[in-house]
Amino acid sequence: MSAINSFGAKDTLRVGSTDYEVYRLDKVAGYERLPFSLKVLLENLLRTEDGKNVTKEQIQALGSWDAAAEPDTEIQFTPARVVMQDFTGVPCIVDLATMREAMVALGGDPEKINPLAPAELVIDHSVIADLFGTPDALERNVEIEYQRNGERYQFLRWGQTAFDDFKVVPPGTGIVHQVNIEHLAKVTYTRTVDGALRAYPDTCVGTDSHTTMVNGLGVLGWGVGGIEAEAAMLGQPVSMLIPKVVGFKLKGSIPAGVTATDVVLTITDMLRRHGVVGKFVEFYGEGVAQVPLANRATIGNMSPEFGSTAAMFPIDDVTLDYLRLTGRSEEQVQLVEAYSKLQTLWHDPAVEPVFSEYLELDLGTVVPSIAGPKRPQDRIELTNAKTQFEHDLTNYTTVVHDLVDLEVAESFPASDPPGNTPENEHSEHVHTHRSHAPKTVSQPVDVHLATGEQFVIDHGAVTIAAITSCTNTSNPSVMLAAGLLARNAVNKGLKAKPWVKTTLAPGSKVVTDYYEKAGLTDDLEALGFYTVGYGCTTCIGNSGPLADEISAAVNEHDLAVTAVLSGNRNFEGRINPDVKMNYLASPPLVIAYALAGSMNFDFERDALGTDADGNEVYLKDIWPDASEVQRTIDESIDTDMFRTQYASVFDGDERWRSLPTPAGSVFEWDAESTYVRKPPYFDGMTLEPTPVRDITGARVLAKLGDSVTTDHISPAGSIKADSPAGRYLTEHGVDRKDFNSYGSRRGNHEVMIRGTFANIRLKNLLLDGVEGGYTRDFTQADGPQSSIYDASVNYQERGIPLVVLGGKEYGSGSSRDWAAKGTSLLGVKAVITESFERIHRSNLIGMGVVPLQFPAGESVQSLGLDGTEIISISGLEALNEGVTPKTVRVVAEPSEFSPAGKQTVEFDAVVRIDTPGEADYYRNGGILQYVLRSLV
Repeated sequence: MSAINSFGAKDTLRVGSTDYEVYRLDKVAGYERLPFSLKVLLENLLRTEDGKNVTKEQIQALGSWDAAAEPDTEIQFTPARVVMQDFTGVPCIVDLATMREAMVALGGDPEKINPLAPAELVIDHSVIADLFGTPDALERNVEIEYQRNGERYQFLRWGQTAFDDFKVVPPGTGIVHQVNIEHLAKVTYTRTVDGALRAYPDTCVGTDSHTTMVNGLGVLGWGVGGIEAEAAMLGQPVSMLIPKVVGFKLKGSIPAGVTATDVVLTITDMLRRHGVVGKFVEFYGEGVAQVPLANRATIGNMSPEFGSTAAMFPIDDVTLDYLRLTGRSEEQVQLVEAYSKLQTLWHDPAVEPVFSEYLELDLGTVVPSIAGPKRPQDRIELTNAKTQFEHDLTNYTTVVHDLVDLEVAESFPASDPPGNTPENEHSEHVHTHRSHAPKTVSQPVDVHLATGEQFVIDHGAVTIAAITSCTNTSNPSVMLAAGLLARNAVNKGLKAKPWVKTTLAPGSKVVTDYYEKAGLTDDLEALGFYTVGYGCTTCIGNSGPLADEISAAVNEHDLAVTAVLSGNRNFEGRINPDVKMNYLASPPLVIAYALAGSMNFDFERDALGTDADGNEVYLKDIWPDASEVQRTIDESIDTDMFRTQYASVFDGDERWRSLPTPAGSVFEWDAESTYVRKPPYFDGMTLEPTPVRDITGARVLAKLGDSVTTDHISPAGSIKADSPAGRYLTEHGVDRKDFNSYGSRRGNHEVMIRGTFANIRLKNLLLDGVEGGYTRDFTQADGPQSSIYDASVNYQERGIPLVVLGGKEYGSGSSRDWAAKGTSLLGVKAVITESFERIHRSNLIGMGVVPLQFPAGESVQSLGLDGTEIISISGLEALNEGVTPKTVRVVAEPSEFSPAGKQTVEFDAVVRIDTPGEADYYRNGGILQYVLRSLV
């Protein structure tokens, strides 16, 4: 639709011999004082003004933005494009395929269901480091990946042919965010609209929380749930409040011996302490020009770890140099420069925009750091790492021992390679629960490998050292520092310890090219760092199994062993089932810890080994000089590498091209498929929405504590044989060895609903001392313990609605659509918590579940709710009159399962439907139903 153009902002920009239609920011009063990120939003509104979704008043409100005010103005942001990875992308395409059928059923044209915004999907979440430390590790891992995921890949190939403007980057190419900054991102986007070639800022939303990596390139974008991404693909704007913007001033330059990873861990620590949830962060000041583009991308990548929506860098000469380096055309580079300067999107360090809040970092004060053992914001200065490890070990309690935070991968027989445990996916312990904490005294254990090797491991042993994750594999300075450190170590005769699983998973093939050109591949491989795949691997839990003998020793002796990875997330249980403590570190430090073999190690005082002459070798002896790293970058990276590797990025290898692919605009569902099934979201749907009803007679499905993440809620990791999902697959003729993982089966709602709230570390406080996907089933006499899924079936058969009670930060972590889809399909109508994470709150609304908050200062505990109550919620029906109530009345009455003398509890819960757009979605029963009705 053409914009109304009530500000007369439409103009023409000529670059070279090409004319572009543009919408000028300088037509809106107040534009010049806005931060960079809000200027991008302002242009977006000017270009999409239609008088309904985007109004003149919204544009004026953004121009006169009050930096200090609490956000209260809703705007509709229309991203230029959508990026996806395969785990979150498959259900998006499943839903689009289902909408085509629903469109036919409602008498519409199925071809109307098509991405209206370009969408690109990169398959990066499926490769697992099953094999490592051998020359054929890459080839074998890719082979296993295709065996496991062939059916999903065929479906994605169908989508690539059936939908316009949808492209798939095949397996074995790279990681979505690295492919995005190196190739997909345009910085200034162009598209022909109504016959005119239009130029505008490149913006995106992505089905992965680390979409913010592209912020380093001056592209505004962030992670959304799959539900929001589908709506964006179908032309629905993202409803949002104009956010607060935190200005983060950079000055000085990074000292020698300090890496980009150290900088980002310092920034993460600072911003998490400051509090930036729901805000934009924007970097400015003289120091910005000193930050290489790859470092900017590393900082942007970690935005979810400090909690901000986006972490923006402006456009400058550094941006242009990177675009040239990565093979973008000179015409594109000239357009980016001309457009950015016209729109005052070009960084001028002398001009300080107005920000809501201010922070400052002198880069010269940053010191080498790691983060752990369970959160990215828990930064530890490297000099204190050994002391801090000893402290964390003695602090381990039963709770920590059993890994509260996230899931862990099931142990498999040697003949049965583990299923995917992706990013957003992890896995589950098979061994029995133990109730004691690990002994913190030294507990050396002898291990004898089948190869004949023998060694002793203890608490703190580094069992995984992984150069992984787009966070750092996109950054040549840290990747080449790792390679040079490996060369120096090999020259001194050092070796990685035999109990360390060493893996290298580049984020794109360009990394392999520059390692080869620099002559560093052999040195990395000499220390065991063979390439295991081009994908996320260890950072998302796809670390693959430890050697059987090491795994057995760890579990039999209850050892607190460690993983060191160059990733962005280290939640408990995320990396591997056998590893209790996980640390984030720069790639060179990953190698250093592989050489040290233990977290109980002081790099200043402890020697890594001895050289040929028997001299002790310390980390300082092999740490590469910053000038050597820069010289290696200059000599080994060139534009041709990027041009060559990305020339045929959508074509894939022979395996991909030879996959049999279904044809046709409507997908032919296979009734026997256990991977891709038609979901029930549109069953019985009518053209007119059913009126909203108050919730009466509801039961509590789960009573949860603080910091329940989407990893706790969303089905993730491998599928246990005795779980509801495992029983379903067995009943459908799937052998245990072929279960694969929840992530790989995201296209099958039957599997996913059975795995929702089934995380083995979930603590449902309806039960005492029990972990996992269990609840009390109040449809049965005495309210016995039951699986959450089985109880849900009983409640739904009796027409009893369900609620979930929670604490603070409910739904934090990765942006997972299934955390909301599964909640909805279990029959949950409301979630009542102390606070929500942004994406999960909006996803709940997108699936027709109302998010409610306890009154300020109140909680489950303070109100005395024990979960046995019968709950009614009144006041929601006001939504039928077009009014979103600020609060609703919640009444929790004692039931036959409540303790004697329990009183009725009443309170006014805050309705967290924050925008009129969200209210429309909720009235329609969800965002997909709303879109479908609007398209019919």
